[in-house]
Amino acid sequence: MKLAYKAYDGLGKAMSGTIECPDAAAAMEALHRKGLYVTQVAESVIPAAKSQSRPTQRLRNAQRIKNLAVFTRQLGVLVSSGTRLPEALRALERQSKQGPWRDTISDLCVRVEQGASLSEAMEAHSEYFDSIYHGLVAAGESTGQLVQMLDRLATLKQKQLHVRSLIVGALMYPSLLVLLAAAIFLLLLAFVVPRFAVLFDALDVPLPASTQALVGVSGVFRTYWWAVTLLTVSTIAAVFAYLRTPSGHILRDTAVLRLPYIGNVTKSLATARIARLLGVLMAGHVPVLRALDLIGHAAGNVRYAELIYKAEDHVVRGEPISLAFSDTTLISPSVYEAIRSGEQSGQLDRLLLDIAGFLDDENEVIVRSLTSIMEPVILTVMGLLVGLVAISMFMPLFDLASLTQGGGA
Repeated sequence: MKLAYKAYDGLGKAMSGTIECPDAAAAMEALHRKGLYVTQVAESVIPAAKSQSRPTQRLRNAQRIKNLAVFTRQLGVLVSSGTRLPEALRALERQSKQGPWRDTISDLCVRVEQGASLSEAMEAHSEYFDSIYHGLVAAGESTGQLVQMLDRLATLKQKQLHVRSLIVGALMYPSLLVLLAAAIFLLLLAFVVPRFAVLFDALDVPLPASTQALVGVSGVFRTYWWAVTLLTVSTIAAVFAYLRTPSGHILRDTAVLRLPYIGNVTKSLATARIARLLGVLMAGHVPVLRALDLIGHAAGNVRYAELIYKAEDHVVRGEPISLAFSDTTLISPSVYEAIRSGEQSGQLDRLLLDIAGFLDDENEVIVRSLTSIMEPVILTVMGLLVGLVAISMFMPLFDLASLTQGGGA
């Protein structure tokens, strides 16, 4: 089978082409051995049925995860109660709101009624059902444990939604404070400082260096506000565009891991994600190489994707998978020792899930602590910023009052 792929090398150079392999898993393994970081593997010609069945409107990521968690939990309950799969899908379709998600469930039902398995039907909607979801459903169908797999997937999605909500909720208030501080500073530059500048010109008083700088910045901002806005928007757009490139992706992921405090939280979150996914996949009897291949695409960080690919190489060579997790720059020694012990005892899947649960609890405490620290810091910076502007504006008036009093004396 000829498969088209998109990837990038260790230097971040984008590459694309075709490779002759029996299936996508074999193609991924062959490309990984060449040192490539694969982002997409698909048939060189996509069937028309697949391309037409995908919704034209994309849901927000958080809403998509929530829909998946509810859908998976309810589908598992219906199937476990003896409801036939097509009937269960029809019931879930009827209770869904009009939109792309309901269209997706409807298409799943049509395909299942036409004789396709649930995993085959989901494969046509990869924008909703990722490779890990599809792999676990396929494993459940092949082993006759679909209900158990759906239960694990529902728990996985609910945990993913919880972690996402925790991070977004923790960053919401500090982000609002930063935006408020920026808005206040811009309002001061646009409306308050110019009034003081007119007063200073009328009084003809000498201005301190800080006041001159502030008045100058305000004048430039008021005169060339359109250029400042255009330059700011262009710079932000250029930065985001670069970060979406392979080299920018590598730079961003590497820089985040090196940030004080934030880097440690990012490492712990990535470790918990990998441990949970690997534990769920192994508990679902997904082959180790296939599980590692799926996790490599869902690692969320280039450096951790490299770690997973190293683990694949160790498994192929017959070496313990724990060797790849001995990198202390990415994995803490305690996690490595737990993985090594689980591998030796034959209970790696259970220990991985225990590790993920422990790290999740720890990360929740750390994220909330960082948020509680960030809030007073941001408020202090806001106060200093406003205070600096106030002092710079009133200092010439204080000097003028002092000179007036001295002259009167």
